[in-house]
Amino acid sequence: MTDQTSPFRQLVFSGVQPTGNLHLGNYLGAIRKFVALQEEYDCIYCVVDLHSLTAQMVYDDLADQTRQITAAFLASGIDPKKHIVFNQSRVKQHAELAWIFNCVARIGWMNRMTQFKDKAGKDRENASLGLLAYPSLMAADILVYRATHVPVGEDQKQHLELTRDIAQKFNNDFSGRIADLDVGVEMQVGDETVNGFFPLTEPVIGGPAARIMSLRDGSKKMSKSDPSDLSRINLTDDADVISKKIKKAKTDPDALPGELAGLESRPEAKNLVGIYAGLADISKEDVLKAFGGQQFSAFKPALADLAVEKLAPVASEMRRIMADTAYVDAVLKDGGERAGALAEETMKTVRDIIGLVQD
Repeated sequence: MTDQTSPFRQLVFSGVQPTGNLHLGNYLGAIRKFVALQEEYDCIYCVVDLHSLTAQMVYDDLADQTRQITAAFLASGIDPKKHIVFNQSRVKQHAELAWIFNCVARIGWMNRMTQFKDKAGKDRENASLGLLAYPSLMAADILVYRATHVPVGEDQKQHLELTRDIAQKFNNDFSGRIADLDVGVEMQVGDETVNGFFPLTEPVIGGPAARIMSLRDGSKKMSKSDPSDLSRINLTDDADVISKKIKKAKTDPDALPGELAGLESRPEAKNLVGIYAGLADISKEDVLKAFGGQQFSAFKPALADLAVEKLAPVASEMRRIMADTAYVDAVLKDGGERAGALAEETMKTVRDIIGLVQD
């Protein structure tokens, strides 16, 4: 629910990288949540193409991948007229604020980010500065709109906590200037009421299928980079492919348990139950009430039918939208112009706060 006591305009921001095919995990963990949030909040949804450069600098198909993410947003039900859909690189203020935040954040904060440690591996000295500073750009993405809420997966929660740290340090470091310019708002930080310019953004986490695992290995997150296409259901898969992948999904020989505790040592079973719960929008407990005691030979066909029912229309609509490149580009252009106007409002004040000369 929206927070009527917050001094900030209630606004949701989130982004998806254009790095390969979207899959079921992206849909249940992010995009479907985006659709639901637009009923309660003003929303800004971004294809974060600048972030994708931390993986590689040149993509022959980056424009097409950006359009594919946009098509997935639209096909899933995001309204680009009531809300804003755009790609990050159209709004230069993201990069401008990210540099300012690079000067606010501390190196020690960045070194603690587990995603940097995982992606940099043992050769950290050879990792790009962009990979290390990725969370600072993410903070800028959010705070250039002074967004109050961000739907994130568990793997991004630490980055959002860093966003809050950066916002709080900026507010503290420039508290005098914020007061002198009268651009702050009173906000509650713990038991203390302080005057700040940036909100301490809240995460929106949860749901029965917030984390979807590989169909071939229940201990690994479903990923578009997995070499096996059978490990994931792509949003562009047709009904026959969706059904085939569900039926080939790895399982164990035991029947489904009647209670959640029975799934703890069974990662593949737990994953498939979670997928059913997410698609049906019910709890995992309710799934086990319906299918507890049954073998996978009975559960998989039911899951396949449900997956086809929910995903095939999205895939069909995605293909229709992607065929109209001019329409997708028009959505991104309009969204970029509207997002840019909001971002510039923030940046004019930030420049004043830190003393940069501007017209």
